[in-house]
Amino acid sequence: MRIVSTLKELAQLLSECTKNKSLGLIPTMGALHTGHIALVKKAIDENDLSICSIFVNPTQFNNPSDLEKYPNPLEKDLLLLEQAGCDFVFAPTKEEVYPEGYVSKDFVFGTLDKGMEGANRPGHFKGVAMVVSRLFELIKPQKAYFGEKDFQQLAIIQSMVKQAPFPVEIVPCSIVREASGLAMSSRNMRLNKLQLTAAPRVYQRLFKASKMCSSHSIFEIKTWLKNEFKNDVDLDLEYFEISNPTTLQATTNWSECDRHIACIAVFAGEIRLIDNIMLEIN
Repeated sequence: MRIVSTLKELAQLLSECTKNKSLGLIPTMGALHTGHIALVKKAIDENDLSICSIFVNPTQFNNPSDLEKYPNPLEKDLLLLEQAGCDFVFAPTKEEVYPEGYVSKDFVFGTLDKGMEGANRPGHFKGVAMVVSRLFELIKPQKAYFGEKDFQQLAIIQSMVKQAPFPVEIVPCSIVREASGLAMSSRNMRLNKLQLTAAPRVYQRLFKASKMCSSHSIFEIKTWLKNEFKNDVDLDLEYFEISNPTTLQATTNWSECDRHIACIAVFAGEIRLIDNIMLEIN
């Protein structure tokens, strides 16, 4: 596994190794877990070569404290990637990704960035688009792999690729969960024992909500779930929304579209967890 950290090294690596070969990119912010490794293995299976980027992108953090506390176990990450069979790692500094004078292209996302994460984390998706577009410019992969846990982010990136346009296929990858149902996340590393016990209730309630669709209205489900968290001393609900999975606009009636996506954000102490589940209406 070859590791590069500068644009010069990256350009040399790509010119030496990727001619006439397909390249799959897995963009990450490090603190890798089994969910990330599933993306890496999918990229390995579907491409001649795989490259994982590790960069804690400052432009997508609206909370400076969250950025400061984000875990950064680089040596452990590199070992996991090597064991998984990843070919290359790009682990740059902020100065390499955003050199002096760099200007990012502006994108317009319509309804996709207005609710949920967009409403609660101002500037977040602008930062996501900035770093992902930059990685696509530098690495020029044929495919890029993103987890469906960040469903709104995935929709943003798919829209960005069409607008640019970038000649890259975005490959959505299913959520990987702990045995408890908790969606795997780098932020889980910061949960204490009490929070680790409480956090699985996020998915448990999402799953129950998905089973209530045939007999309850959207309003009834949202009311039930909000009451569940209102009575939960360990978890604080930030938002719960049921939306059209294409436009991400909130829906109020099951007849508005064939499928709906239920998205949630919850605080366990100061640690913010997100999750989602697709709602199939029979």
